[in-house]
Amino acid sequence: MIRKHAALTALAALITFGAGCTRDVSFKQDVYPILSENCLSCHKPGTEGYIKSGLSMENYDAVMKGTKFGPVIVTGSHISSTLVLLLERKGHPSINMPKDKAPLADSQIEVIRKWIDQGAKNN
Repeated sequence: MIRKHAALTALAALITFGAGCTRDVSFKQDVYPILSENCLSCHKPGTEGYIKSGLSMENYDAVMKGTKFGPVIVTGSHISSTLVLLLERKGHPSINMPKDKAPLADSQIEVIRKWIDQGAKNN
């Protein structure tokens, strides 16, 4: 059931943000559902990911605040954003995300990349 939901989310993202699409990516409608489904169980106060990193994915302000080590989003540059690096599994294996879950679909990561590149707006 979870895989089916993830597949449907990925398909919706691909259709919405397919080649040539220039509409603004919405944090509330497009990005937060991905983060909520894949990250929130470990990244909210009281959970292991939050305790280790200080990163909460509960809302826009928390995501933009980043970790106790610094921001994970560099507005306008997904290439410079630690969040994307970890989601693409290009960091150290011990900190690649999501931990203990299947990697995000490429289409889901692309939604997050576009949102960041478009200014990581609270929309």
